Amino acid sequence: MRRSSSTIPFGYKLDEGNVALLTPVQEQLEALNKILPMIKDRTISLREGSLYLESMTGRKLSHMGLKKIADKYAE
Repeated sequence: MRRSSSTIPFGYKLDEGNVALLTPVQEQLEALNKILPMIKDRTISLREGSLYLESMTGRKLSHMGLKKIADKYAE
């Protein structure tokens, strides 16, 4: 994936060989894919989802950041 901004999206990290590219982080993407259906079904809140992702992956994601991802997922 080509880098398009200074922010590194959740589920990706900078490629070690080329800083213009992003490398997927499977652990983070799997945790995100597990949590998005629960947010869509309103089983858990955005805040609970962001706390869950942080505990599972060690990477912080705000509830508003998670909302942006969830909104794209819902489309």
